[in-house]
Amino acid sequence: MNVVFLGPPGAGKGTQAETLSKKKNMKHVSTGDLLREAVQAGTATGAKAREYMEKGLLVPDKLVVDIVADCLTKGGNNSSFLLDGFPRNLAQAKALDETLKKLGYKLDGVFYFVVSEKTAVKRLTGRWLCSSCGANYHELYMPPKKAGICDRCGKPLGQRPDDNVETVKKRLKVYHEQTADLIDYYKKRSVLNTIDADRDVGDIRNDICGVLDSLFKGNK
Repeated sequence: MNVVFLGPPGAGKGTQAETLSKKKNMKHVSTGDLLREAVQAGTATGAKAREYMEKGLLVPDKLVVDIVADCLTKGGNNSSFLLDGFPRNLAQAKALDETLKKLGYKLDGVFYFVVSEKTAVKRLTGRWLCSSCGANYHELYMPPKKAGICDRCGKPLGQRPDDNVETVKKRLKVYHEQTADLIDYYKKRSVLNTIDADRDVGDIRNDICGVLDSLFKGNK
């Protein structure tokens, strides 16, 4: 069982991916995390990625796909995976398809999280992160026990510099411009499942679980 979670910033796909990957025993693959891990580990692909990242450039699509492939093949090709927020454009989707075919994988489903600008802005501008241990909080949905202090390690919390209203709206606009062809691509392949991400986290999770259960049954 192999699926992709797509959606703009603030859609909540990362939160759902973290929970559901554990619930369904799937490998959670976040390309942002993978890039950072590959760079820190000093792998061949990580060294190439570092060259672009240190110059402030986007890591090429093919290199990102190679890093994803490295992750998928760890421990063999038998585990299910959940790709979180990747691919982000049509070129990445086609490169991913070619790689998965070589690895003997197939994509069973794509979940597209649709969220309003109002909800996305509220979610993103309320996020707080711990730079020490990486814990995530939200001033409305998941506040720390003590304002501005991490529950886990007691260190101060901060916000990402791009988590402000103006920047969030720009990020949403760019995302939709980049992914219009991608959504159509998966729709034509009959693997796209649209999720109303404006709702409660639990309701969203229940909907996704229902589709995942159907896909699991179909793969048996």
